[in-house]
Amino acid sequence: MGKVLASERNGILEIKINRPERRNAIDYDVMNELEAILGVAEDNERLIAATITGSGRKAFCSGGDLSVFGNITTAEEALHMLSKMGDLLYRIMTLPVPTFALINGTAVGGGMEIAASADFRLVNEEASLGFIQGNQAITTGWGGSTMLFEKMQHDSALYMLTSGQIINAEKAKELGFASNVFHSETFEADALDFIRKSLIPYPDVIRGYKRVQINKWVRSGLKERMQEEIAKCAELWAGEDHLCAVRQFFQK
Repeated sequence: MGKVLASERNGILEIKINRPERRNAIDYDVMNELEAILGVAEDNERLIAATITGSGRKAFCSGGDLSVFGNITTAEEALHMLSKMGDLLYRIMTLPVPTFALINGTAVGGGMEIAASADFRLVNEEASLGFIQGNQAITTGWGGSTMLFEKMQHDSALYMLTSGQIINAEKAKELGFASNVFHSETFEADALDFIRKSLIPYPDVIRGYKRVQINKWVRSGLKERMQEEIAKCAELWAGEDHLCAVRQFFQK
């Protein structure tokens, strides 16, 4: 079984990061499998929507797997890794159909960047969420803050980024990050019901509306702005403050 699962049901592509034993953390295998899935999805004209979630009930995604990426110490190495995932999130953000992040459990670090790439964020009431990158002396590294500022009110987005705090689902809804919050016992059913009610039965109309926003992002240089953000993170990644934070993580 792969590290990323994908299936299509009623025109909806369902993507699931499948590393529950690692809190659905991202490694190179996940990136490669996600890249292949997106390559097919971009050419699939049957699709009317896509979802992304994590396996199990505990975690949506805990970000990059430090057991894999923790030995990266130079800006050049960091830029390679960060750019690879950043390109994938740009492709999720600009999929020609509405996208839904089903935040079934904890979402922190890069997991929040994945969530920010989606058009809607449907959150389990028991989930914990946080852009905790700043606590590790780096900025978001996959283009997350650039995407977040596109989706949220400026001060709310800046608060989530600069505070480094982990918040609950209710706070995420108050700030405008969560599109909707659902009860934990019925989360999946409620989320799927929300998605069904969000989709009219005319794919060309759905895609036409999404294209309006994608055109705006392309004209405003979204990809280039994400790349600038990623380059800054790569620079900070090689800094002593971040390398010290990584050493402390491994000592725990």
